[in-house]
Amino acid sequence: MDVAIIGASGSCGRQLAAQLLEQRVLPATARLQLVGHRGGKGEHELWGLRADLEDAFEDDAPTLDLAFEPSSISAELVVMLAGATVPPDPDARADRAALGRTNHAMFVHYARALAARGGQPPVVIVQSNPVELGVQVFADHLGRHRVLGAGAWSDTLRMRAEVAADLGIRRPQVRLPVFGQHGDHPVPAWSRLAVRGLDGPELAAYVARVRGGRSLAGMPDEIAAERQRMLQAVREGHIEAAYSRIEGLAPDLRAAVKPFFTHFTSGHTTEIVTAHAVADIIASVVSGAQRLIPAQVALDGEWLGIEGVVGAPVVLGGDLWQQVLPLVLADDEVEAVRGAADAVAAASAMVASDDVV
Repeated sequence: MDVAIIGASGSCGRQLAAQLLEQRVLPATARLQLVGHRGGKGEHELWGLRADLEDAFEDDAPTLDLAFEPSSISAELVVMLAGATVPPDPDARADRAALGRTNHAMFVHYARALAARGGQPPVVIVQSNPVELGVQVFADHLGRHRVLGAGAWSDTLRMRAEVAADLGIRRPQVRLPVFGQHGDHPVPAWSRLAVRGLDGPELAAYVARVRGGRSLAGMPDEIAAERQRMLQAVREGHIEAAYSRIEGLAPDLRAAVKPFFTHFTSGHTTEIVTAHAVADIIASVVSGAQRLIPAQVALDGEWLGIEGVVGAPVVLGGDLWQQVLPLVLADDEVEAVRGAADAVAAASAMVASDDVV
């Protein structure tokens, strides 16, 4: 299977290319397209990136191609990683609506080009923000079963890592999916928590302790408040204090707030885990093995009666995602997922106009 990375010269795109090659996800007979646009710094950096990757992985790497026009993308699997992001400067004003409009136009541009190729549409993994908006645009043009967003899997990896840290174990021992929106409305499905070596009463006691009577309905407000406290500390130069405060939060809040700490202290976005989540999904798609994974998809009422894009329990297969598994959730989790879907729909309606889509 050939893979194309849109936005390959960006920090996340570079990480993804390197991880795919280092992990030998693609066979030497495949092709990895590094996609950018003509003119300026981005084009120059793609030429240098390809040369650097060839030097590092020439022994068994797939063919590395450059593509500077959407019409030149020929891969069966396309990753959307390009787009505007929130400035990493904590003092800069972040206009999320403007970022959403900018990226929406880019999503439409590439989606139309991929749809115009003819034949079988490619599989698309969206990891640019807003993830849900990107999934909707590509699903509208290519078919909803050809598109998923990796944001819910990134959130799940983070959440499992925080729970594992609490318990003094490794992440593979923890199973805890995160659904909902990638952003302000994540929904950790505490009722689905499983930890190797812990029985039911022990798990229940742990969950009761870390949730401390807090509600999923109140999580978005908690996340917003903790982000503001963290950001103020970063502005004032109290980086260690900000990190210490985050480490003292409950694991679900840590998983939601820590990526923003990383963004505003590392100088750029959370490139390593972002790329890792996508590489993990690509490896599953390439292998063809069936796998259950939380991901953003365009639902048509098959889960919780939701029509629209939200993070859901998706079964991956030969055609990327085959079905949504009807997982039974606790009542508050169901309401939180529906609330997340409503938030996604409202945010998308503010950005996407009928005449553009």
